[in-house]
Amino acid sequence: MAVVELEARQACMILRLNRPEALNALNTDVFAALNDAIDEVTGMDAIRALVITGTGPKAFCAGADIKEFIGRSPIEMRGLAERGQKTFARLAALRMPTIAAINGVALGGGLELALACTFRLAHSSARLGLPEVKLGLLPGFGGTQRLTRLIGEARALELILSGRFIDAAEADRFGLLNRVVEDDVVAAALAFAGDFTGLSLTAQGFARAAVTRGAALPLDEGLRVEAELFALAATTEDAREGCAAFVEKRPAVFKDR
Repeated sequence: MAVVELEARQACMILRLNRPEALNALNTDVFAALNDAIDEVTGMDAIRALVITGTGPKAFCAGADIKEFIGRSPIEMRGLAERGQKTFARLAALRMPTIAAINGVALGGGLELALACTFRLAHSSARLGLPEVKLGLLPGFGGTQRLTRLIGEARALELILSGRFIDAAEADRFGLLNRVVEDDVVAAALAFAGDFTGLSLTAQGFARAAVTRGAALPLDEGLRVEAELFALAATTEDAREGCAAFVEKRPAVFKDR
């Protein structure tokens, strides 16, 4: 049985973590399969968005498989952290928007996986947290960095230093989620993706770069980044098509170039 499954749904791809007996925990096999899936999706021009979820009703992903940590040297533990960071960085760098459809618990590495996505939707029954401190550890797959950038230092420290779990409503109040869903979260994620799948991936890529690069800069430097990327976007075929379609009062046909 594959530990990661891909399913095409028109312009979207659904990626399912498929270890329900282990609450979809991340281990060596899962990371290898995630990298293979990222390779596969990267080569699919027809796919406009990626939805990530977990198999079964209990878990999006319960985190890293702790059994793989036992007896490891500091050098080996650093290697495990870097493996997770690199995989999630590849996910974050995908050209298409990615949506975490959090169908159950998203803990530790599972929340870090969701944080690497562009957007996060969660079922109202979901619980989220970074409980590594309760194991004498800290988040190692990007959680200390991405969570802080998303919700601010004070709230990130509250969650990381306590290791406590929060429900979807509190996660939404913290700004961690884009939507809280009462019904099928994957169906909601596919509908949410509909806002993005008909647009230019090239323009979306420039816009995402402006947001992510500018967020770490003073305002004046961020504005310079925005202006540079705006100018680059204006040279693209998609920009010419989009502006012509607007003037001609017709739908634009983007080619992602």
